[in-house]
Amino acid sequence: MEITTVSCVLGVAAIFMFYTWRILNLLWLKPKKIEKFLRDQGLEGTPYRFLYGDLKDMMQMMIEAKTEPMSLTHDIAPRTTPFFHKSLVTLGKSCFTWMGTRPVVHISDPATIREVLDDYNKYQKLWGGNPLTKLLVAGLIDLDGDQWVKHRKIINPAFHMEKLKHMVPAFYVSCSEMINKWEKLLTQKGSCEVDVWPYLL
Repeated sequence: MEITTVSCVLGVAAIFMFYTWRILNLLWLKPKKIEKFLRDQGLEGTPYRFLYGDLKDMMQMMIEAKTEPMSLTHDIAPRTTPFFHKSLVTLGKSCFTWMGTRPVVHISDPATIREVLDDYNKYQKLWGGNPLTKLLVAGLIDLDGDQWVKHRKIINPAFHMEKLKHMVPAFYVSCSEMINKWEKLLTQKGSCEVDVWPYLL
């Protein structure tokens, strides 16, 4: 009787230790190991923080950016993606940040981007998440490998400069109509705040 009780307790303890080790590995050891590998490859990045990574900072910076009025410049990155903009400015053109327990490598160097897009077999997309997403959202972003190359070649001619030149009159008419609507909204003072979201839909 004592032997079976002891073996049951040891079995439960072994199962507990096994799952504790797996959780510790998933939430701390593996991300720290990946962080070391990325730093050894010469990338700068934010240090891993338990469970959340940089998600809290990202959300806080988005909230702060939306509370401040937007300046009238074409530099919209600090407003739309403040965390990534700050990361690229402080850490360099190639850096990494953390989305929970997964690192995200940011590349803004055109030569490196071309290398990643050309060598599609070496740089694969990570799969995971909800499987229904793949059924609902299928497109160039979702494809991988040879299918991605095939669809990219099909889509690419639509964005050649000669084809886009023929679209300029339609762009002009659309923009003129929108600007005329905005001019009607102007007050006697000659300035007003316009919510552009309804016009983008």
